[in-house]
Amino acid sequence: MADTKKKKKKQSQLGMIMKRLRKNKVAMTGLVILMIMILMAVFAPLIAPYDPTEMDFSSTYATPSLKHLFGCDELGRDILSRLIYGARYSLSLGLISALIGMVLGLFFGTWIGFEGGKVDMFWMRIMDIWSAIPGQLLAIVISTALGAGFVNTIIAMTIGGIPGSIRSSRAMCLKEREMEYLEAAKIINCSKFKIMYVHMLPNIVAPAIVGTTMAVGITIMGAAGLSYIGLGIQPPSPEWGAMLSAGRTYILQYPHMIVFPGIFLAITVLAINLLGDGLRDAIDPKNK
Repeated sequence: MADTKKKKKKQSQLGMIMKRLRKNKVAMTGLVILMIMILMAVFAPLIAPYDPTEMDFSSTYATPSLKHLFGCDELGRDILSRLIYGARYSLSLGLISALIGMVLGLFFGTWIGFEGGKVDMFWMRIMDIWSAIPGQLLAIVISTALGAGFVNTIIAMTIGGIPGSIRSSRAMCLKEREMEYLEAAKIINCSKFKIMYVHMLPNIVAPAIVGTTMAVGITIMGAAGLSYIGLGIQPPSPEWGAMLSAGRTYILQYPHMIVFPGIFLAITVLAINLLGDGLRDAIDPKNK
């Protein structure tokens, strides 16, 4: 007699996470907004109506109109065009800094958590000292020492976020260290490197991605803060924080110069946070 029972397809962990994420309308809204911002940055030359550095002194301080939808700044540069190009700087700063911090945090956090004992005690005390300095203050000190610029801003923002990433990875590693599959790997004489980075690491990557997603928004805000005080991306580069810094002098007379960059920055960070919350719930539904 033929077997009439239907075989259930095994879903991969990634497939289950994506299925739960798609059901979260708030998270999907954040993802859509973030994708729009990324596409806007990638296709900036095709979307922007003007050159972001082109100066038109006949349009200085122009208010929003059909010709310039978001108005112009003190040098007659189109604010909408500068915001579109500025997405390249702000998003890349946040993504690159957060990804570097995640990679370093996973590598060292996994090693520290697996070794335990004196290694764990020594490096955690180093992390305590490192974490005692506020991340933004540390970024300001590093930016002051290295100078303004895109690469230096990435370095400054990355260094401030490394302790948190290492602590998070180490905590997840301590949970995994007691699992039976690691005992089996030790019995068959797997090397420490293989146990840590082949068997253990894949099981702690997913939670690390959630933390990294949240860190992107924090880093974008931090980088904008550095530019605002003159330590990050500098004019004429159209970075959102630098635009806020340039417009603060004219906030009462020409508020459009600071309102639109602030809206773009706020919407982007909000979208990233919404996506991060959704990812956290999708990876571990018990958090809801």
